[in-house]
Amino acid sequence: MVAAIRINQTGGPEVLELRTVDGAAPGPGEVWLEQDAIGVNFLDVTQRKGAAPLPLPGGLGLEGAGRVVRVGAGVSNVAEGDRVAYATGPLGAYASARLFPAERLVKLPDSLSSEDAAAVLFKGITAQYLLKSTYPVGPGTTLLLYGVAGGLGSIMAQWAKHLGAFVIGVVSRPSSVDKARTLGCDEVLVFDPATLAAEVARITDGKKVDVVYDPIGRVSFEASLDSLRPRGLMVPFGASSGAPAPVEMATLNSKGSLFITRPSLAAHTATHAEYQERAADVLAAVSAGIITPRIWGRYALADAARAHADLENGRSSGAIILTP
Repeated sequence: MVAAIRINQTGGPEVLELRTVDGAAPGPGEVWLEQDAIGVNFLDVTQRKGAAPLPLPGGLGLEGAGRVVRVGAGVSNVAEGDRVAYATGPLGAYASARLFPAERLVKLPDSLSSEDAAAVLFKGITAQYLLKSTYPVGPGTTLLLYGVAGGLGSIMAQWAKHLGAFVIGVVSRPSSVDKARTLGCDEVLVFDPATLAAEVARITDGKKVDVVYDPIGRVSFEASLDSLRPRGLMVPFGASSGAPAPVEMATLNSKGSLFITRPSLAAHTATHAEYQERAADVLAAVSAGIITPRIWGRYALADAARAHADLENGRSSGAIILTP
């Protein structure tokens, strides 16, 4: 039997229910995967609350790591006993074991534990496409990055600094300033929407930044736009404070012919080749010490609701994983 979190309706953390379900034999192109660790991401919270589409009733979670136990017909990229991880759908990662499409699995090196893999792969691929595809960060780039103390932000800060960028980090509270500096931020601001853009202008001698990475949404959006140089790029890739209001085209013009994009993990891992290429880059960055998995909290699968509450309420400072 398999322990799995199921959700019948959207709402608060209490809608996450632990159930016992039957296992299943893998079909063509599938494997049966026994999981050692499951990654918890803010997208899970967004889906649980109903702000992002979620098929109901059903499972939750997009990231996990474990070992292949059985393989279905036609599977050739992995074999029984392989240690693997994944960072995309189908939903249902919150489980002790599950079926999964073989082509979406990533083989793990012996040097990387399942827990670290579940903490870094989803966030690492997100950081990879944001820093290398959405905007090609490199020497001379000046960027503004929110949530530096969190699981994704800490990876992005390390990687952006390695790529040669000048990183202005934004944290939610003064106690996170020192951590942001240890992650490589050149300057750190405690978020205040009334003063942030002016502080960015001061730090950059009025030039402002080339790109803003903003997962906050409604409360930060205007300050982010005002922090951009002419023809700068606004990258809202989350909405933890709610979705920002629609933007008038005239606003982008008046603020300096700004660009704006709303990227997603799905669009940047749509093909097998692209997904594996980005995952390989993440694993190489971990191996080289460019980015470091940072697990803030480990929770039993049965405590998924508590993990969600801690993430949603801003109590976490790093990655959260569940262990079956």
